[in-house]
Amino acid sequence: MRNTLYPIAAFLPGSGTLRIIEKTTEYVMSITFPDLPYAADALEPHVSARTLEFHHGKHHKAYVDKLNAAIAGTDYEGKALEDIIAAAHKAGDTGIFNNAAQAWNHTFLWHSMSPNGGGKPAGALADAINSRFGDLEKFREKFKAAALGQFGSGWAWLVRNGGVLDIVSTGNAETPLTDDLTPLLTLDVWEHAYYLDYQNKRDAYIDAFLDKLINWEFAAQNYESDRAAA
Repeated sequence: MRNTLYPIAAFLPGSGTLRIIEKTTEYVMSITFPDLPYAADALEPHVSARTLEFHHGKHHKAYVDKLNAAIAGTDYEGKALEDIIAAAHKAGDTGIFNNAAQAWNHTFLWHSMSPNGGGKPAGALADAINSRFGDLEKFREKFKAAALGQFGSGWAWLVRNGGVLDIVSTGNAETPLTDDLTPLLTLDVWEHAYYLDYQNKRDAYIDAFLDKLINWEFAAQNYESDRAAA
């Protein structure tokens, strides 16, 4: 699988979590456990440092550690993370797929949030949202419904699907990458993402993301990268 999004090299300077392939503008994530792109307390009061210490430092790290242990000495070893996801999904290697996809999803999540988030999108992405959903408020309603309606653990995503924006939800470790969709941003609705701060109030957590944390700059860069590659 090749994915031409993620201009997140701009967000991860020198982190070692991305590498350029084939001398193009494409990037793939390695299986290195990445640092957060901001301090653990930078998203407070909307997401606490305690939540990020567990969510990033325990849950995300465990996915990476388990994946590295599972692929050691196999044909997956040495492959880019996106390639592992694609191959494990095709082969039905559920354990490897789950840990690989969760490692990828979480790295993408950290960049979908920003201490300076919220507000409104601009430029071509704003135009696309208005064209597809009617206006930003209707986008917000649909995204919240997808995040709130995901039964149990999973994710809500803004994606580009064949040139058209869409909102999808995925269960557990599933990722839009396996459906040839281009993720623009995501929200984790596993309980470990919000329970320390919001308990069972998933709706309040979603509101905080949409109103205060959503990283429209990251989404716009992914949108423009995917348009350029089309």
